Amino acid sequence: MPLGALYSGGVQLGAYALERLAPAERERVLRTCSTNVDNLDAGHWQTLLTSAFVVEEPMPLPYALLLVAVLGYAEYAYGAWWTAATFLFGHATATLLVHGVLRRTADTETRRAVDVGTSYGFNAVLGTLTSALPRGPVRHGTRAALLAVGAWPVLRRERTFTDVGHLVALGLGIGLSFAVDCLSEKNHRKIALA
Repeated sequence: MPLGALYSGGVQLGAYALERLAPAERERVLRTCSTNVDNLDAGHWQTLLTSAFVVEEPMPLPYALLLVAVLGYAEYAYGAWWTAATFLFGHATATLLVHGVLRRTADTETRRAVDVGTSYGFNAVLGTLTSALPRGPVRHGTRAALLAVGAWPVLRRERTFTDVGHLVALGLGIGLSFAVDCLSEKNHRKIALA
């Protein structure tokens, strides 16, 4: 079974298990795993990993299926270890970059916010997968479209720090895709367009 499917299923099962906990215990688990500013400033670096395995509530089915599809194709195209490394790199790096800004500017509520989930890693892997598209206008157009879609929530007045984190993770993934472009033309399976 692909690791992406196991990961997604595990996160989803964990979310259902969290729902069964008493509210105070559920909140304690979420706060312990969160990469919020207060946790990182206190040196709780393990949250850079634990936060990727916990979600506040079960993932909606369309998102869960998209997560499985993106991770599954990345695993098919590049391998399980590459996919896991890209996911964790995007998750941790985007978190640290957002943390660097928030630690100087965030109010108390934002500093303590619960910040867990799969979305930063997902965005990084999605951005990197653009290197599997055919070279030329399709690849460049898809990168531009993904960045535009990722930038839209950041441009809204009601944006949150996670909107910025999603865009940063997507940008990191697209940056990695340029590295993949330079390193290899034939070492991974391309997405075929009919």
